[in-house]
Amino acid sequence: MKKGIHPKNYRPVVFQDRSANFAFLTRSTIKTSETIVWEDGKEYPLYNVDISSASHPFYTGRQKFVDTAGRVEKFRRKYKDTYHEMEDAEE
Repeated sequence: MKKGIHPKNYRPVVFQDRSANFAFLTRSTIKTSETIVWEDGKEYPLYNVDISSASHPFYTGRQKFVDTAGRVEKFRRKYKDTYHEMEDAEE
């Protein structure tokens, strides 16, 4: 490995999503002044996040699906002259 290219403060950090009451321990170079005592009894730097896999709609299954048929129809209305030219060219 090359010397001098890796961060010096790469350390364990707890990321906490308070909205979902979820936290995880990983390694990071993020700077923070808060600390927390983790499950292993050791004290680690703490960084609060707004959203995590525990609260993100994609991961929780609460994602809203957009009506794609409505989007296609809107596109066709907006570009109807150009769209018909493209259909005719394909045939």
